[in-house]
Amino acid sequence: MIDLKILNHCTVCARNCGSNRNTENLGFCKSGTAVKLAKAYGHMWEEPCISGEKGSGTVFFSNCNLRCVFCQNHDISQEDIGREVSIKRLSEIFLEQQAKGFHNINLVNPTHYIPQIICALDIAKERGLSIPIVYNSNGYENLESIKALKGYIDVYIPDLKYFNDKYAIKYSKAPNYFNIASEAIKEMVEQVGPCKFDENGIMTKGLIIRHLMLPGLLFDSKKVVDYIFKTFGDNVFLSLMNQYTPMFKASEYPEINKPLNPGHYDSLIDHCLDLGFKNAFIQESGSNTTAFVPDFNLQGI
Repeated sequence: MIDLKILNHCTVCARNCGSNRNTENLGFCKSGTAVKLAKAYGHMWEEPCISGEKGSGTVFFSNCNLRCVFCQNHDISQEDIGREVSIKRLSEIFLEQQAKGFHNINLVNPTHYIPQIICALDIAKERGLSIPIVYNSNGYENLESIKALKGYIDVYIPDLKYFNDKYAIKYSKAPNYFNIASEAIKEMVEQVGPCKFDENGIMTKGLIIRHLMLPGLLFDSKKVVDYIFKTFGDNVFLSLMNQYTPMFKASEYPEINKPLNPGHYDSLIDHCLDLGFKNAFIQESGSNTTAFVPDFNLQGI
């Protein structure tokens, strides 16, 4: 369990910035004690075992503990778009998503709100919340906060963005990213165990590691997938994404202000096959478009 008092000297995420979120002097994520949300709806564009045919009951949280210069969701992650809700209202939103028949509750970018989410899940579970809970994050986690989620999360979907720290610092302002994210992922795997699916092919337990390939970083991407296969083998799924689209501040970085080279993505797929990956998702060409970015219009909040 994690106490809401941690927000008085916040160490919820890997930054451990110690900010008092009850004041106007907010920390890196710019989040106070109230949860801020941007949208809650049935998302159809997650991995097939998450969205299925009915959709994933996705709740998008505003603000972020990373500052990725290429963020597709920058208007909510870094520009403070969203609406503040109480913990009670958050619990109601979870129940409303379940009532709409979605396969799961999908918490997108939830890291900086872990204490409030735990409280809301406690309330919702007492009122009948029973579908799987998916934790969908950037991977830059405080290990103790992830440990506090044990028993609350059924499926983890963390990013593993970078292997080399120079890229993590340059593009996401996230020092020591790989070491922090990899330790958090180990704890996630320990919690949920081997992947399990229901009769409709929906994942009910397990972990999917996402890696978004960036232009010019084929070597770094190979290092990431090497680590994943060596450490976890077929106990987790890999989701290899080619949907990178130059957005937000990418124009300030010429080396990534361009689409991903399709040949590099194919080369990474071949590398995964050579390693022996069996449990992996890949994306077809055409995924690198803003058409898949949700309209953060406060729907369902």
